[in-house]
Amino acid sequence: MYDFTYLWVGIIGFGVLMYVLADGFDLGVGMLFPFAKDESERDIMMNTVAPVWDGNETWLVLGGAGLLAAFPLVYTVLLPALYIGVFLLLAGLIFRGVAFEFRFKASPKRKYLWNIAFCGGSLVATFAQGAVVGAYIQGFETENFRYVGGAFDWLTPFTVMTGLGMMVGYCLLGATWLVLKTEGDLQVRVRNWARKLLIGMMGFFVVVSLWTPMIDSYVNERWFGNLTWIWILPALTILMAGLLWRWINKGYDALPFIGTITLFGLFYAGLLFSKWPYVVPPNYTFHDAASAPESQLFLLVGVLFVVPFVLMYTAWTYYVFRGKVTSASGYH
Repeated sequence: MYDFTYLWVGIIGFGVLMYVLADGFDLGVGMLFPFAKDESERDIMMNTVAPVWDGNETWLVLGGAGLLAAFPLVYTVLLPALYIGVFLLLAGLIFRGVAFEFRFKASPKRKYLWNIAFCGGSLVATFAQGAVVGAYIQGFETENFRYVGGAFDWLTPFTVMTGLGMMVGYCLLGATWLVLKTEGDLQVRVRNWARKLLIGMMGFFVVVSLWTPMIDSYVNERWFGNLTWIWILPALTILMAGLLWRWINKGYDALPFIGTITLFGLFYAGLLFSKWPYVVPPNYTFHDAASAPESQLFLLVGVLFVVPFVLMYTAWTYYVFRGKVTSASGYH
């Protein structure tokens, strides 16, 4: 029987990356809500993401369901370790999703409540995602393929820092998305936000890069044990950040968003290469966590059929709702 483990790693990795990039700018726009000048600007900001946000979350379902099917050990260990963080993530997404629909129906006197739900849900969901990533970097206390740590072991100074870093990163994604989709005074101010957020995100990048080897000897050895081609990733990250700064200042519309997506891709690659081949660090690799080859093959047939349709649907949605969003245009 063939080994499909690494093919499933690629499928789930692709799904998770697509979710981070697609839903990341949705959440970023939500966190930027308090900085809008008035309700008219908030309407524009929400209308830039309202047609696409629910389709973006398809990738979360794909990644989560694929992980359960192909690597069941991940759920056995990570869910008990991250129950509270995952609950906060889902609760935040629920508040954000409900606010999308109800805000447009609310009276002017009640609209501020849905603004709070939209912004608060985005903040909580983003922080939880960043904290979960930080917990993965830290590793999990396991014994005989079971989690034996405490309910709050995931919440440490390091994971708080990664949670805050994710918030800044998603805000940058949201700001560059708004640069692409808006015009006039709002676009000018969003460019200013993007400059500050880029500086903040690169600051967190430096802190994470220095802190991670201090808490994980495996990462320390991988990065500093010998100088290899892996160091091209931080070099490309710094180069991309410089280009992104230039594109923001030059007044481009699409390039800042593309540059931010590229930065996230480089961060993602750095995380993957730092922890490879461990899916439940520090003890269990992808092969340790994998389901039987027969199960992987059975599920693979369905996934390879579904993913092209998801990609086509996503591309068609973005094509239909392309262009600038103004106060005269609306989703509802």
